[in-house]
Amino acid sequence: MTLAEKIRTHQASVAVIGIGYVGLPLGVEIARTGFPTVGIDVDRSKVRAVNAGRSFIEDVPDSDVTEVVKSGRLRATTDYAACADCDVINICVPTPFTATKDPDVSYIVESGRLIARHLKRGDLVILRSTTYPETTEKVLLPVLETSGLKAGRNFHLAFAPERIDPGNKHFTTRTTPVVVGGLTQRCTKLARQFHEQFVSEVYPVSSPRAAEMSKLLENIFRSVNIALVNEMALMCERMGGIDIWEVVKAASSKPYGFMPFYPGPGIGGHCILIDPYYLSWKAREYDFHSNFIELAAQTNESMPYHVADRLLEVLGTNGIPASRARLLILGAAFKRDVEDTRHSPAIKVMEILTSKVKTIRYHDPHVPELAINGRCARSTPLTDAALRAADCVLILTDHSAFDYDRILLKGRLILDCRNAIKQRGPKKLYTLGDRSRR
Repeated sequence: MTLAEKIRTHQASVAVIGIGYVGLPLGVEIARTGFPTVGIDVDRSKVRAVNAGRSFIEDVPDSDVTEVVKSGRLRATTDYAACADCDVINICVPTPFTATKDPDVSYIVESGRLIARHLKRGDLVILRSTTYPETTEKVLLPVLETSGLKAGRNFHLAFAPERIDPGNKHFTTRTTPVVVGGLTQRCTKLARQFHEQFVSEVYPVSSPRAAEMSKLLENIFRSVNIALVNEMALMCERMGGIDIWEVVKAASSKPYGFMPFYPGPGIGGHCILIDPYYLSWKAREYDFHSNFIELAAQTNESMPYHVADRLLEVLGTNGIPASRARLLILGAAFKRDVEDTRHSPAIKVMEILTSKVKTIRYHDPHVPELAINGRCARSTPLTDAALRAADCVLILTDHSAFDYDRILLKGRLILDCRNAIKQRGPKKLYTLGDRSRR
């Protein structure tokens, strides 16, 4: 039976390498479609959780994992030997950057090396990790070919970038279109056919490089526009009497040619922060300097420092010495209603302020504990007493679970960096992007 026939009849066995924020929802969706699926991860705790039918990601309910595990369509292991029995292998490993903002594709290389030991004729390998253009062809392909097989002839290779949006209930793995670029037309056709079994729409492109670049464009588009509105927020603060939140709302009334983006304490998550540096690093190989893209990234990365300065200014304006200030931080996740703290600007703000104020406590219903400058901190209950005890409440992530009327009532001073409290006027309320006291 050919691979195309196995895919069409859902008899193809599928491996998902890396069962984190991308791999777990992908593996569950593939298994729910009927494909026998194995998740492979070096983290034994994740493997144990999946095999016990438990999810460690808020977007994936335990019931979904339990369903496919009990049916025998999903299992997890730490052993790459499971790839030997698979026809389609998805790579969903991390792609961080180094301390000097250079790409780190070591996880891709190591996964490729271990897959190559078990690669066989006819297999389809799909890289999903967000990365710079040419990674599939110049980094992964040579590693896979150490198996003695040739990509495009003996096995198939494609890139299909992940499009996971943590906390988004509308656009899921199934309902979000997927871009696919194969090494050859045959590779693209098979990768497209595979995705059509469990994704609502598949958009093929001419090559892995085009697919890789499309993913970077998606995320850099957001980075640049967030940087623009962050810079305008700083300008509004400097000018005084202009509320950036009012400005964005007014501009949003235009029915064409404008898309609203909002300022904040910085950007987080895996992709938007990292992708500009991946692309600018690759561009330098071609003597091209992406000044505009890098400037946007730098603007966004400077925001936690501005928030810290703004907080110290608010304390000083109200006669509170920073060295004696007790802060209560609301929100540690990088965005609303998720547990994901990867590159969270809220954590960065806490790290900056640790040495400048007396105490910092935080509350986040999605993040029970985290590390601040290497030290473990636990979420404190959001009680009236906790709000009253804080010299200033700093809103860094606008979770829906927060009672903002209560926070405004009980808090002594509030610096709202997300416009979570829509009121204007209370003297104890300060916002990012507006220095007026209206």
